[in-house]
Amino acid sequence: MDTKLTLKLDQHIIEKAKAYASNKKMSLSRIVEAYLQSLTSENDPAEFEISPFVKSITTGTEIPVDLDYKKEYSDYLFEKYK
Repeated sequence: MDTKLTLKLDQHIIEKAKAYASNKKMSLSRIVEAYLQSLTSENDPAEFEISPFVKSITTGTEIPVDLDYKKEYSDYLFEKYK
């Protein structure tokens, strides 16, 4: 059963999210539902990948499409434990 949910978000984020959803030919509701499902899923979090766009929404920063997160994390750990 679907239930209506009202969210208050930054207008700029909403516009970007609507454009993203349109490009992916998905509804914004479906994208939010899939994201919330992934957060609350009992499956291993490593089984899915969160897109850079979704990551940018959660942090408020833009993430380059070609970001090598494994290298970034490795570099971070290297510096941290020098």
